[in-house]
Amino acid sequence: MHSQDDLLVLHEITKDFPGIRAVDHVSLRLGRGEIHGLVGENGAGKSTLIKILAGAVSRDSGEIRLAGQPVAFHSAQDAARLGLAFVHQELNLIPYFDAAENIFLGRPYPKRWLGSIDRRALRRQAAALLAELGTTLPVDVPVSQLSPGQQTMISVARGFAADASLVVLDEPTAALTDREIQHLFTAIRTLAQRGVTVVYVSHRLQEIFDLTGRVTVMRNGRVVTTQPTQELDEPALVQLMTGRTVEAVFPPRRAHSGEPLLTVQGLSGSYTRDVSFTLHRGEVLGIAGLVGAGRSELLRMLYGAAPVTGGMCVLQGAGTLHPRSPQDAVAAGFVLVPEERRTQGLLLRRSIFENVTLSHLARYARAGMLLDRRREQAVTEELGRRLALRATSPRQLVGELSGGNQQKVVFARGLAGETQVLMLDEPTRGIDVGAKQELYQLIRQLAAQGVGILLVSSELPELLGLADRLLVLHEGRQTALLNAGEVDEEAVLRYCYELEREKNPSPTVHLASPK
Repeated sequence: MHSQDDLLVLHEITKDFPGIRAVDHVSLRLGRGEIHGLVGENGAGKSTLIKILAGAVSRDSGEIRLAGQPVAFHSAQDAARLGLAFVHQELNLIPYFDAAENIFLGRPYPKRWLGSIDRRALRRQAAALLAELGTTLPVDVPVSQLSPGQQTMISVARGFAADASLVVLDEPTAALTDREIQHLFTAIRTLAQRGVTVVYVSHRLQEIFDLTGRVTVMRNGRVVTTQPTQELDEPALVQLMTGRTVEAVFPPRRAHSGEPLLTVQGLSGSYTRDVSFTLHRGEVLGIAGLVGAGRSELLRMLYGAAPVTGGMCVLQGAGTLHPRSPQDAVAAGFVLVPEERRTQGLLLRRSIFENVTLSHLARYARAGMLLDRRREQAVTEELGRRLALRATSPRQLVGELSGGNQQKVVFARGLAGETQVLMLDEPTRGIDVGAKQELYQLIRQLAAQGVGILLVSSELPELLGLADRLLVLHEGRQTALLNAGEVDEEAVLRYCYELEREKNPSPTVHLASPK
């Protein structure tokens, strides 16, 4: 039955893909002007349900009613015409269009009297909309030149510009700063006050509690429950999502060997300057700092993907390193799991096994020429079992996997070679609590095997729970090197904002003799 207060009603929606039922008889009611949370582990069916609403995937059975009337979404144009707007986790921006062109894409651009586009008016409208979201950014440069956070705000603005009756936001804060998140929340609440219905999807459970009035939990393609958010707490929500209690979030620390593996002295690049540390074999060294502090550039310099202007690195057993390309770094045993896995770490239209062996093709070549596809798939199957990768076969396309399983493919590529130093840039961004736990266990296991791990994360609890020590950066400079077990979040934040600074944050490091 349809209530006058319901904007959208889903009844018994089902969708099958080969070998799997992605959405299983899902029923859901969304009220006018409500902010409704949608949560579940990766693979729970959330993304497929959203794609059905967006017209990107057709439902196999079930009914959708909008404002009491049965509707069918056969395309994105259908959804937009009926007043539905989407901010997808994959932003779908046109990289060579500027912000203004992307924000109003699919809507009539303002025209001059001769019919040409009035770009000044278009950019003025875009800037005004971004100002409503509490942000400013260049609206006249290609979006490919903007940061991930700025690109997210452009995608959010496009969703808000649609004058929609329902807006779906899928992991919108993954690349945003705390300040940008607060501006976004203010904008979402304003939309709801105007009568717009908002569906908010996030793995950051605190955001669900801060923002939503009701929350729907999905598991294995089905709706487990829909409840007022205030009637739940985080442990109860996690148990509903996973079907199990999650007691110990972080595996216990293990003592590392203390043997120096990588020694970095005065490393400098285009932004990051004079960073020094020693990474020990079997150690997890966390890298903390605000967005823009230089954390990613530090990893990219070590990986040969960003220019080095000064300093030196010594790897035990290999001597002084000068990686000029990722190929050099891979040959030395360095592996980088990048922040943007879909654009920087994966070939989405290639199979799992092709992605896993991509950096190590020489190991799988017969007579130096032909690739041994059978061996590639066998190695991928073994790594898949080790990582609990959920896939139909090594030949499945990576783009068909959930976010957590895509991240495991990137991990598997690192493990397909001889890894000495594993560099992780936001490894748990956009994945669910269950997949996070599996990756935490994997990080601990790799450290126990003697791999040195550099971990960048914007989540301080994650850094404090996983790392043995913390290297803190502020505006490209090192402010502290801390024992993770002896500090709390407040103390680390003080160094992140440079409210405090160690007297000698970049100490002279004893460099091992090259061998």
